[in-house]
Amino acid sequence: MGLLDLSEREYWAYVSERPGMFVGRPRLASLEAYVDGYVAHAIRHGGPALEGWYEWLVARRGRECNHGWNGLVRHIALPDGWESWDLPPNQESHVIKVLFELLDEFLAEQEPRHTPDSESGSAA
Repeated sequence: MGLLDLSEREYWAYVSERPGMFVGRPRLASLEAYVDGYVAHAIRHGGPALEGWYEWLVARRGRECNHGWNGLVRHIALPDGWESWDLPPNQESHVIKVLFELLDEFLAEQEPRHTPDSESGSAA
């Protein structure tokens, strides 16, 4: 099975296990740019584009902020705040871990729900 055969959730789980394969040195800024590039490509070519990701993060955090999705991820990962966008290594590692956890949670909620009726093909 290749990358094209993976669901969105499986794809991002794969990226989370091997981030350096996708961005070189797995730094937070590189991964954020990768997510943005992924979304831009999907929008251009009709893919799912993580539709609703920002709104989901706002709901997950419980309030909006002046940042984009990446700031919301930082707020969730570092609820006591951060001093600079250039995080110390321990905070950066934590935010990367939380980013992939949040992506997985978001995508899990987006997956179609399988019910016994939908699997058997019978209509309710």
